[in-house]
Amino acid sequence: MPVTKISDVIVPELFNPYVINRTMELSALFQCGIVVNNAEFDRLASEAARTHNMPFFEDLSGDSEPTLEDVKMTPAKIGSNKDVSTTILRQKMWGSSNLAASLAGSDPMKAIGDLVAAYWARDMQKELIAILHGIFGTYTPEGGTAITPMEDHILDLTKASAAAGKLISASAFIDACQLLGDAQSQLSGVTMHSATKSYLKKKNLIATERDSTGVEFETYQDRKVTVDDGCPVDKDGTYTTYLFGNGAIALGNGSPVGHVATEIDRDKQTGGGVDYLINRKAFILHPRGIAYTGAVREHVETPTREELQNAQNWNPVYERKQLRIVAIRHKVA
Repeated sequence: MPVTKISDVIVPELFNPYVINRTMELSALFQCGIVVNNAEFDRLASEAARTHNMPFFEDLSGDSEPTLEDVKMTPAKIGSNKDVSTTILRQKMWGSSNLAASLAGSDPMKAIGDLVAAYWARDMQKELIAILHGIFGTYTPEGGTAITPMEDHILDLTKASAAAGKLISASAFIDACQLLGDAQSQLSGVTMHSATKSYLKKKNLIATERDSTGVEFETYQDRKVTVDDGCPVDKDGTYTTYLFGNGAIALGNGSPVGHVATEIDRDKQTGGGVDYLINRKAFILHPRGIAYTGAVREHVETPTREELQNAQNWNPVYERKQLRIVAIRHKVA
């Protein structure tokens, strides 16, 4: 009986696009609209440069002038700034023992592709949590004072004097939305730790709804809930919950020159031979309006996940209400 090998079923030119599309289908972050794929970011992620400058004009400001006879107007200027993103490179290799069961499927390439896509969906969610940890973090320059660049987008309930005030609640959630003022309607999704969700569910604050296809999803104050235990939990039991606007995170799937997304390899010297499947990703996962500074970066090729968590690597450049991300620091018991 002939043995099916990975090389018999994987066609790299077909496999990689399938994995990219399937990853987005499987990701809860895409389903709730937090992360949105963008053709322009696809192009940026395919550039040879590892950081990408995105200049923009700032909004017009100042008051209008009264129209007065014989009084000249005072010209005003429009300001400019730039947002900056970075390409993230990641790779993973699987041996045939990890994929053996999939090779017996009726469509082994699809079965393996689903496994790989599910892996990347989970892994990219971890990348996003790392980025959120960074943009809402605090750092202290040498000889300076602590800096929290996104402090005005953080509702820190742990500063309350009473224990009850430290707990996440419906009213606290409303206060967090109010951090964006009249732009709070942009906040459409919330990502929280499973312990936070369980706490809110016990309070009957989590609702279950169905979309037009009958698929169930959970909401909190009409905002779709995504659960990820990667959400920060401090040693003192402080949790962080994030609120997002639709498309707050831009995704670009790239293919830079020299980037080999899918490869098949085989070790002929081990046992009867071991097949390997190698998958690589070049992508941008960028919080819109928060520039990547690259202040702490060891490698030219890509930032590590630990570097993405470093607050020194992020700096808000959009006007405050245009930043569609808010964090709540709270307790659950």
